[in-house]
Amino acid sequence: MAKGGPERIRDADRTRADILDMAAREFAEKGFDGARVDEIAAKTRTTKRMIYYYFTNKDQLFVEVLERAYTVIRSLEQNLDVDHLDPAEAIRRLAGLTFDHHESHPDFVRLVSIENIHRAEHIARSNALSNLANPALDVLTRILARGRETGQFRDDVDALDVHMAISAFCVFRTANRYTFNAIFDRDMLDPAHRDHHRRMVADMLVSYLTSR
Repeated sequence: MAKGGPERIRDADRTRADILDMAAREFAEKGFDGARVDEIAAKTRTTKRMIYYYFTNKDQLFVEVLERAYTVIRSLEQNLDVDHLDPAEAIRRLAGLTFDHHESHPDFVRLVSIENIHRAEHIARSNALSNLANPALDVLTRILARGRETGQFRDDVDALDVHMAISAFCVFRTANRYTFNAIFDRDMLDPAHRDHHRRMVADMLVSYLTSR
């Protein structure tokens, strides 16, 4: 390898990561249509030409922002060590992990909302995102199987049902924060409600899964 090669690679990786960080903020704040590559370039002290060198175009930049955002939560789910826990407690841990992630990563929720406005046209182009589907459900599938084997859980619910229920609660709490507060005068992200909401999503899931 030529002298300075490893350092050049590290610099390129850092530049790429900086662009993705700033692009994620810009897309989350302004939407896909409102975000400008010129603005991202200015805020990362690079150039529009350099961004296109790394990402080809704005669409591909957004695809890679989404890929990285989804990879974070999927990695957390996949690495959650709950196989030694009682199935009900394992469900609580998984729900709590999603709750914590979505609360601390509001830009992720906004990015997903923006992609839904665009009818998932960017996700549809990504092989990486389609390959993340199974890891998202593997942990849940194992938990539900153990719960059914021990007679604790009902047998008419699959992992995708439970994933949907957890996501619905956790995404709504962040995505609808401002409209909910304007209508009901309650900020769902007020720390005073946090522990109650975190218990509530887990209690609802366990209550449903153990009902007959």
